[in-house]
Amino acid sequence: MRIVALGGGTGLSTVLRGLKEYVARRKKERVPLPISDLAAVVTVTDDGGSSGRLRREYRVLPPGDIRNCMVALSKDEDLLGKLFQYRFPAGRGLAGHSFGNLFLTALTNVTGDFPRAVRVSSQVLAIRGRIFPSTAQNVTLEAELEDGTIVRGETNISRSRKRIHCVRLVPRRVRPLPEVLAAIREADLVLVGPGSLYTSIIPNLLVEQVSETIAHSRAVCVYIANLMTQPGETQHYSVADHVRAIYEHSRQGLFDYVVVNRKLVPPRLLRRYRAQGAEPVQNSLGELRRMGLRYITGDLLHHNRVVRHDQARLTRLLLEEFVKRQTGK
Repeated sequence: MRIVALGGGTGLSTVLRGLKEYVARRKKERVPLPISDLAAVVTVTDDGGSSGRLRREYRVLPPGDIRNCMVALSKDEDLLGKLFQYRFPAGRGLAGHSFGNLFLTALTNVTGDFPRAVRVSSQVLAIRGRIFPSTAQNVTLEAELEDGTIVRGETNISRSRKRIHCVRLVPRRVRPLPEVLAAIREADLVLVGPGSLYTSIIPNLLVEQVSETIAHSRAVCVYIANLMTQPGETQHYSVADHVRAIYEHSRQGLFDYVVVNRKLVPPRLLRRYRAQGAEPVQNSLGELRRMGLRYITGDLLHHNRVVRHDQARLTRLLLEEFVKRQTGK
């Protein structure tokens, strides 16, 4: 199986971290592994924190989400991962920057090309897969809120507490990397999400030809639904609402399946999230059926101090439902 995963933030890293253990490293493995190729397509609209500073000062694409994916796919995540995630606590100009962000920025200036810097960094980390920015262009995310207000920049959009009507890229026509389209065409399975709907998921699908290439590929396209809503951005959204928003920004019928969590959030965490304006995403399985979507449910919730997808359970579900079914193993 060849798999492409699209997204950004912690959601994409969770998916990659689980799947990498099943990626074949050589043609002849002692134990046959079901994934022959794993490619990550990462959004590049981040303009906050270390990534935002480097983007403004050096005119590079934001490295943060790319760095997180590299660490998730690295062979030695414990050592090199810690190095790339190390954040300088002090120092003029250094405080707040991670080593991985600085490394990618330096490589971009040396090679003159951000995608090439990502490839070289991936070799250093010996990652089990491939990572691509969705575009090599310097793009900005812009949102139109329900009251007609225009908000520019991913950070400002995330801070807004008003519902979003739509988002768009500036400039409007954004070219994809040829490697991204090629990976999608060759894929057997395309995974979208989990992740912030308007700032991690949809921006990838706004890049020219990405949605069309998914729709016309042979791949089964699966949306992995979020566990919690985000204050303002997706307040009171159900799973069906998330899917409709994606369709409105890309194309109808993009997904073949939706993966939905069925495990309840513990009351103590639920109270804390609700105090912050967030709540569990409602399953809305009946609406999904009426939309012609097939869905698969599972106990996918992991919780400690925060609610996250259970990496191991999500990976097993994806392998059992999609990979093993198609490979016959």
